[in-house]
Amino acid sequence: MITVPEQPEKPRLRHWLFLLLVVICTIVVDQITKAYVAAHLDPYESWMPLSFIEPVFRLTHIHNTGAAFGLFPDGGMVFIVIAVVVSAVIMYYHRELPANAWLVRLALGLQLGGALGNVVDRLRQGYVVDFFNVELWPVFNVADSCIVLGVALLAFEMLREEWRANRQKQSEDNGEAPPDASEEVYS
Repeated sequence: MITVPEQPEKPRLRHWLFLLLVVICTIVVDQITKAYVAAHLDPYESWMPLSFIEPVFRLTHIHNTGAAFGLFPDGGMVFIVIAVVVSAVIMYYHRELPANAWLVRLALGLQLGGALGNVVDRLRQGYVVDFFNVELWPVFNVADSCIVLGVALLAFEMLREEWRANRQKQSEDNGEAPPDASEEVYS
């Protein structure tokens, strides 16, 4: 008897709502923090109430017309187009995820929310407000942080999936039963 492998379950409404919730929360927190910094600091002004932290970290209001970390200044429209394309790819990829891929959904939501948070700035102002100033690192914002965190979560999930596949292959090579099916790749 031939068995047909089950197709991954397509995302349901709750999966889309989870993604939407992560995206909205990311954009809201990003926009609130940017508005706060813009209202309380002049461009290029810095502030840190705790003097012992200031040598390493401070808030500095920067207008970034380029990509991440100020690369490619004055490329605003190009970055809007890139963000729209990346957003479309994320939405397509989200549709293809198995139902239990919550960590990947979180990662995609953070990336999408971060990209859209910066697009809001570019469309509204022509530049992105950056303000986290960590010594020896370019100034960044909440949206940038969410994008990086989303990429890190995806990398972690890919490593975890590879580790699980290697463990399963090793078990099969040793003639052992494959690992328990309840140990899913996705969280």
